Amino acid sequence: MSRLWPLALKTYLGLTLAFLYLPIAVMILMAFNESPLYKLPVVWDTIWFVKLAGNDRLLTASAHSIVLALANTGVATALGTMAAFAFARYQFRGKTLLQILLFPPITIPWLIIGTSMLVLFFWVGIGRGLHSLLLGHVALSIPYVVVVVGARLKTFGPVYEEAAATLGATPWQAFWRISAPLMAPGVIAAALFAFAVSFDQFVISYFLAPPGWTTLPVEIYSAIRKGFTPEINAISTIIILVSMGLMLIFARLYRFGGER
Repeated sequence: MSRLWPLALKTYLGLTLAFLYLPIAVMILMAFNESPLYKLPVVWDTIWFVKLAGNDRLLTASAHSIVLALANTGVATALGTMAAFAFARYQFRGKTLLQILLFPPITIPWLIIGTSMLVLFFWVGIGRGLHSLLLGHVALSIPYVVVVVGARLKTFGPVYEEAAATLGATPWQAFWRISAPLMAPGVIAAALFAFAVSFDQFVISYFLAPPGWTTLPVEIYSAIRKGFTPEINAISTIIILVSMGLMLIFARLYRFGGER
């Protein structure tokens, strides 16, 4: 039994990884398959990447998603980091309640959140538009930022800031020279979370985007309804390679635990 148990664990881990990554591997493989019907054996070709270069709808939707995700990342990371720092360093009335209220937006189905936001925005007169779309993405991203940055802040207490204060540093100097560098790995991880949540968001974008303005997930959904095209495999492959490359770069720059 002592020999079978490690083997069983390795088999379980291998099956789990295969379940997670095999569909992605097949999609990447089909992006380089010449046949639009996924015939085997695979005939290697880049025809779908060439056709993607001429697909204005997918390229425009991709640009929309990138711009929206970048704007959301900047706003959500800034607001979430300030909130996480306030929770970690200050005591105030209602702090526990506010921390508890951060989790429902993560656990409530996005369909419910999207519907409620649409009703609220029309009720207050905002309606659908880029402004309401950005507000919706920021509202969904802030809890992730607070949780990630808050977890990083728990790894070091206020002792470093207090030591800097005893040496004559102002609160602003202590923050930028002590807290900010220590928080940097957590802030970068939170920013990546915010970007991923926004870029991948379908429900909020579907409900709140203005007419004629679509993001990539909405455009892919519309394209699949009309008839699947391997160009979707091509753009998905590009997104996967870029995201994995960024992840490896930041993993190289910042180790787990925040040590450079």
